[in-house]
Amino acid sequence: MKTPPHASANPSTILTPSEEERTLDPVQLAALETAFRDWVSAARRSDVRRSRQRIFCIFLLIRYTGARLGEILGIASTDQIDFTGHTVHIGSRSAGYRDVQIPPHVAEGILEVLPPSTEAPFSVDPGHVRRKFYEQAESCGLAKAMGSPNVIRRSRALELLRSNLPLPVVQKMLGHSTAGLTASWLDFSEQDMQRVVAHVTRRESRIKTSARNSFAGKVASMVSGEIQTVVTLDTLGGYPITAIITNESADRLALKPGTLLTAEVKAPWVLVAAGPHPPLTSCANTLEGKVRRIIKGGNTTEVILGLKDGTEVCALMTRSGDDDLGLRQDDTAWALIDAFSVILRMGDL
Repeated sequence: MKTPPHASANPSTILTPSEEERTLDPVQLAALETAFRDWVSAARRSDVRRSRQRIFCIFLLIRYTGARLGEILGIASTDQIDFTGHTVHIGSRSAGYRDVQIPPHVAEGILEVLPPSTEAPFSVDPGHVRRKFYEQAESCGLAKAMGSPNVIRRSRALELLRSNLPLPVVQKMLGHSTAGLTASWLDFSEQDMQRVVAHVTRRESRIKTSARNSFAGKVASMVSGEIQTVVTLDTLGGYPITAIITNESADRLALKPGTLLTAEVKAPWVLVAAGPHPPLTSCANTLEGKVRRIIKGGNTTEVILGLKDGTEVCALMTRSGDDDLGLRQDDTAWALIDAFSVILRMGDL
């Protein structure tokens, strides 16, 4: 296995897992998290729901801390979780402790299930945990082995590296003794090198975009016509985004199922419909959200919708259009995006 030749190289776009190691990409991780949420919601009895919630909390902690299964099961009390500062105190006296940041929604979700000062909150048989992880992987179309806690841990490491987090930071977060051990999970490929060059070229050219709305995902399907190609992305939030581009553009981007892309839409191209039910529309993309903010200007109004996965969609409309909708904060509304308004670009998740 090759080792990255320069420790200073930006790992966000150049490091990929060795073929000997299995990992999940961000879309698959999101699908697995959704499968766990659906599994918890499907519980009919309260005791079954509590049991499933505990397993889900274990998944969330491994998913977002990159910790070992044994480290999570060994947490002595929920006092090791700072629900205000959103950190988890992980490790042991012999191996050393480390504080790992977690997203606010993870801390809030655990607090709903396990109050502060709960002793041995994750005292669950590891074999039982693994079986449930495997089941959820299979439920969302993944191979059973892809639900392994170690696969999820490794996938989190690569996700962070591709987000520009320095290798030594990821090393410390995972509890690895050396950065070399973390780097040993990684390898270069010819495609990686091409992405490095493209990344540097874009940065040197100072390419910028005025698009307010970005959706990261991977190509789920492509339907080519004589002139144009319909491309559907599975996004991290679990909803599809459809774009129509020219066949020439599809060839230039070398698109194929599984290609990682970013879909962008400028705010003036987003239409908004009010009401609790999806509107009848010819727009290919209809996204349900809640009104988070309304910013009124002299001639225009900016409406920010929050989707269920936390993504914000910004729409810009005239003041008259805003008055016709009569939207207020927390109202249910729909972002309508025509497939021709979606711009696809190669990007890193």
